[in-house]
Amino acid sequence: MSSPGSAPSKGPGSLVRQLALALELPFVMIGGVLIGGGIGYLIDRWAHASPTFTLIGGLLGFGAGIWDIIRRLLREEKTK
Repeated sequence: MSSPGSAPSKGPGSLVRQLALALELPFVMIGGVLIGGGIGYLIDRWAHASPTFTLIGGLLGFGAGIWDIIRRLLREEKTK
């Protein structure tokens, strides 16, 4: 039993949740870059342009991936 002044134990559920989050984050990052770059590539092909839109889309996807990772980590911190 824990006393009212002590912190609650984390338990095995917390470890599994942290592991799932750690395994999910790289896919979020790579997915954002691939989707943004892919959309930019399609715009480049349609507009017969140099890889400008591919680079812009990849950078926007990178930014979106970072934003989503930060959002998920902040949400995880609030549940603790």
